[in-house]
Amino acid sequence: MENTPGPRAGRKEWIALGVLMLPLLLVSMDVSILYFAIPFVSQDLEPSATQQLWILDMYGFVLAGMLIVMGSLGDRIGRRTLVLAGAVVFGAASVAAAYAHSAEVLIAVRALLGLGGAALMPSTLALIRNLFHDAKQRGKAVTIWTGVMTAGISLGPVVSGLLLEHFWWGSVFLINLPAMVLLLLLVPFLVPETVTTARGRFDVGSALLSLCALLAVIYGIKEWARHGYEPLTALCVAAGLVLGVVFVRRQRRLAHPMIDLGLLGRRNFGGPVLADLLAMFATVGMAVFFTQYLQSVLGLSPLTAALWSLVPAAGVALMAPAGAALAQRIDRAYVMGGGFFLAGCGFLWLTQLRTDSPLWFALVGAAVYAGGLVAAMTLANELALGAAPPEGAGSAAAVLESGQELGGALGMAILGSVGAAVYSRDMADALPAGMPGADAVRETLGGAAAVAGELPAATGDAVLAAARDAFTHGLGLAAIGAAVVMAAAGVFSIVFLRGTGGTPEPPAASAVEPGRGATVTH
Repeated sequence: MENTPGPRAGRKEWIALGVLMLPLLLVSMDVSILYFAIPFVSQDLEPSATQQLWILDMYGFVLAGMLIVMGSLGDRIGRRTLVLAGAVVFGAASVAAAYAHSAEVLIAVRALLGLGGAALMPSTLALIRNLFHDAKQRGKAVTIWTGVMTAGISLGPVVSGLLLEHFWWGSVFLINLPAMVLLLLLVPFLVPETVTTARGRFDVGSALLSLCALLAVIYGIKEWARHGYEPLTALCVAAGLVLGVVFVRRQRRLAHPMIDLGLLGRRNFGGPVLADLLAMFATVGMAVFFTQYLQSVLGLSPLTAALWSLVPAAGVALMAPAGAALAQRIDRAYVMGGGFFLAGCGFLWLTQLRTDSPLWFALVGAAVYAGGLVAAMTLANELALGAAPPEGAGSAAAVLESGQELGGALGMAILGSVGAAVYSRDMADALPAGMPGADAVRETLGGAAAVAGELPAATGDAVLAAARDAFTHGLGLAAIGAAVVMAAAGVFSIVFLRGTGGTPEPPAASAVEPGRGATVTH
């Protein structure tokens, strides 16, 4: 079925999109903005090792766990209302985080930041569905949304590094305030409210099941990536999967489910969700290696490495609009497949990295894979959003983003485990028997650097050189794994999503018959 052209958006809608991108950028940045700040936080608040990990991870855990809950809530109470509520929570939590006086308070406030972020992210994507009824304009808007989301994760460490050169660590949170104030002032005038009249009451039981299932699975996967297999970690993942099954069974029985399982089973929605999951698997899984390679192998300072890591954004800036334009001429399944294959070529390029490779060689490979991935993700997001009915756009956006979070956790765990196993095996073969600190050297490249600094110069240099070789070897094999996944994603896109580009458009009218859909009010 062909898309029928809807009413075209004007200047007001595009300005509204720009305003909505501000919170999206900041929510994405907060995932990584503490990377440089954590040493200063540790010096001031003196958290234990466990508390330090929770300071870093709590935001992402709550964000991932609450996406589906908030997406469904926005469909019921209004997405503009939820955006404004999310801005209040995010802004207030930012102030509380900046002036936290203990590790416990900072952990709790990071959870509130995750709650506010979960209210903002699916609502911004769902509102695109209401602001842009014309398919071409919506495609451009989704391209911008995807670019801003991915750019925010890369910008977090850079902004953090720049702020910390001049201000105290709390400034990385206070930077959120101007954007949240602007959002609260402008959104009521620029963004129409969308109230759904056919979604039923909010189901607290489903919300709790969804939250616990996602938290258990993602926490278990991240702990596996950090510490390797442990029975408790496996039990945590298994418990999350069981809760997920219970959640799905509950949705099948409800008259107004939190997730439309029928929509998830459709090719033009379920397929893009899986494609996005695979894309984030490779993106997050390799990001850990790439950052460490720049800092610990090439010897760049953290801020310098963060600035250079922005260079691959050139590939994103080129490929995202190019992919969207190409999808207007040929089946988007082929363009998505091409994006995944291009990303696979970028990962294969990185398999040739060596400890003495020039910086440009690493940046080219990263630019190629980033450009291919974002081109594919943009089209996947657009396809899924177009397939979702207007009254369920918030829930659909939340499912899409939850898939991305799960894909990122899986990539970190699986690709990270591959790299760690290769590193440990290579170092076990390279170390002399009885060397002091051998356990730390075999565990991580950072541990090797710390031990090498305490050894005689010649021995320390040899250990560090062996550790860098082992890490680069592990990076190469992880890149092969990412390339294989990208090839599978490309084949999946072409075979499974071919012919799904045409989806029915929502009614062009500003209001839908009560009881049948969404009502738009200004």
